[in-house]
Amino acid sequence: MKIVVLKFGGSSVGTTEKIKKVANIIKEHRKKNYRVIVVSSAMSGVTNELISKSREISNNFSDEEYDVLVSSGEQVSCSLIAGRLIHNGIKSRSWLAWQMPIFTEGYHKNSRIVQIYKSNILKFLKEGGIPIITGFQGINNKNRVTTIGRGGSDASAIMLAKFFKAERCIIYTDVEGVYTTDPNKLKKAKKIKVISYEEMLEMASLGAKVMQPVSIQDARLNRIDIEVKSSFINKKGTLITKKSNIINNKTITGLTSTHNDSKVTLIGVKDKPGVAASIFKPLSKNSINVDMVVQNISANGKETDLTFTIKSDDLNKTKKILRSNKSINFRKLLFKKDVSKISIIGVGMITTPGVTFKMFQALANKKINIQVISTSEIKISVLIDKKDVKKALTALHKEFNLDK
Repeated sequence: MKIVVLKFGGSSVGTTEKIKKVANIIKEHRKKNYRVIVVSSAMSGVTNELISKSREISNNFSDEEYDVLVSSGEQVSCSLIAGRLIHNGIKSRSWLAWQMPIFTEGYHKNSRIVQIYKSNILKFLKEGGIPIITGFQGINNKNRVTTIGRGGSDASAIMLAKFFKAERCIIYTDVEGVYTTDPNKLKKAKKIKVISYEEMLEMASLGAKVMQPVSIQDARLNRIDIEVKSSFINKKGTLITKKSNIINNKTITGLTSTHNDSKVTLIGVKDKPGVAASIFKPLSKNSINVDMVVQNISANGKETDLTFTIKSDDLNKTKKILRSNKSINFRKLLFKKDVSKISIIGVGMITTPGVTFKMFQALANKKINIQVISTSEIKISVLIDKKDVKKALTALHKEFNLDK
């Protein structure tokens, strides 16, 4: 049985007119002799509206009831898609996750799919039906509805592709694919035809909003090729696949930038074992995500300066925590808002010398000062002033031949 999994995001099913177009896309895949499994997100804006209602009810709304509430959005969109296909003379029905069932484990609001029971869906497919399955949700071993995190419908589609051994998994969204950088920030951004799981994972974790990192990681672990494409324009999208499938002569695949960062520096911290843990433990306990971290040891080896970045929304909370932390000693505490992290990503840099120099020189030529640097095997990130972001993206996009 030749199976394709089609996932439609909230923007693709945002109105009844868009849902009618989605039904036409599904019909086209059926004409290609695929057995089609459809996964849908809630209509755009619905999940946020439901979350707002939960906050109006309680500032400590039950996690279990939160999952019941927010998962209802997918039920609506799936019913509408199935209803439109039935209107068009196609056998279809909606399936809630508990009806299959899809089993999850982990905490409410952030569970992971561990098992999908296939028999009912396979029977329906063999009868010529098109199942429309709610994304983003499952049930746990207590028979309670669970959700698998924002963007979880992508993860649902990927796991369905795994369990049903689908030939293709296509993520339909409101953009034509993955771009070399955010096209809203740089008009010269180009659509990437093929990208590796590792590169896409870095780009997503660094701010590219096409897919959630956890979904890409699921695809990578299960070796599920994903095509990301637009539901509004009939053009080829971007294929996300393993490195060995890619023939690419470019060192760098893409650039990312952040827009809401702040830099924190502790000067003259007493250098002793456990001091970094003492600084970051209370931040972690308060759900403050620390990103870039740089430590400089003084010449006498007795003090260190520690710099890290956080989201600007957490700045006031971070100030309060650090100033009240009695387990650390420092001479001065500095804060700087309006900074941004610029990153270059590409598996090609593993085997290409001089990438770091080229990046730094391109920024220097534009008089852009680098404040913090962090690297990984396929990524180099620098912290710069927010006002220089567009200038930096333009320079790096040109330097690494992404304009072409």
